[in-house]
Amino acid sequence: MSALNGIKIADFSRVLAGPYATMLLGDMGADVIKVERPGVGDDTRSWGPPLDADGIATYYQSVNRNKKGITADLTSPEGRAAALALIATCDVLVENFAVGTMEKFGLGYAELSTKFPDLIYCSISGFGSSDEAKALPGYDLLVQGMSGLMSITGPDAQHPTKVGVALVDVVAGLHASLGIVSALHHRTVSGKGQKVEINLLSSALSAMVNQSGAYAGAGVIPQAMGNAHPSISPYESYSAKDKQIVIAVGNDGQFAKFCVVLGIDCATDTRFATNPSRVANRMALNQILSPILATKSADEWAQRLTDAGVPAGAINNMESAIALANRLGLNPIIEITDPRDGAVSKTIANPITFSATPVEYRLGPPRLGIDD
Repeated sequence: MSALNGIKIADFSRVLAGPYATMLLGDMGADVIKVERPGVGDDTRSWGPPLDADGIATYYQSVNRNKKGITADLTSPEGRAAALALIATCDVLVENFAVGTMEKFGLGYAELSTKFPDLIYCSISGFGSSDEAKALPGYDLLVQGMSGLMSITGPDAQHPTKVGVALVDVVAGLHASLGIVSALHHRTVSGKGQKVEINLLSSALSAMVNQSGAYAGAGVIPQAMGNAHPSISPYESYSAKDKQIVIAVGNDGQFAKFCVVLGIDCATDTRFATNPSRVANRMALNQILSPILATKSADEWAQRLTDAGVPAGAINNMESAIALANRLGLNPIIEITDPRDGAVSKTIANPITFSATPVEYRLGPPRLGIDD
């Protein structure tokens, strides 16, 4: 039996944050029913290339396994009636429409909570529900920029850069799944449902941890530093003979080992003996390290440093990263043959393992217009 066996979720969300949250809950055993617009469906169905062998957008597939599917036109009385009938059978509702949309359909929390007081209602928005927030569209790229995330990402302060994946959506989805599970536990104790609200801006600020915390706690406005770290050194990428390598020296003991491997006498140099001194003299230290690291391949340095207990590794592309995970026995790619139509899909495995209630891969992403 899976951890969330018996929990039923009405999933009105689309694109990434909501679907990612409901997919994770589906992996854990929840019965997820994805509700989509007839003839159109989730926006990500058309977000390709890349497409798989059946012509399905891999973006859509990446966050919609373990779900059943229905279509309902919420602008019509029949569609709203179908949605309400579904909700009546569910423990959880997840939606990420523009703020106020579900209320227009008669499916807002205030109305539904009177009919279904034990319902967990999770709303995901871009910036919250204030009047000003309602006017702001909740796209990940906008939030990466407006949250300050882009200001700390990139080569320098003059070139703010987005993260290479919709990270804020992913973090918001994780927060949503945690909020839902917590609310379910509270319901088990109290018998009462509640509304769980997640917004991308707050999720981004929380996810920037030490960087946003630097401003909250000390009034420091952090800036982009490329691959360097504002508080640790050497903790960044370097050019080896063939490609880039990342070196993550986290304490003075590791730095001493690092110096031995490189054959340099810097561990007792007052400029570099402690982490604060290394951060203050980062440029001088890198002038010593860079020419030495350029003399050997990234893999050779990574092996030597790892053997000495110094965190280091070559920078992988997706192919070599998946190969690494396979070598480590992590089984990163799962293949599902959908029992409904025999379609085969491949996605990245759920990263959570349970000793008693393992995750399950029961269903591939639902086909639009084929109600389950």
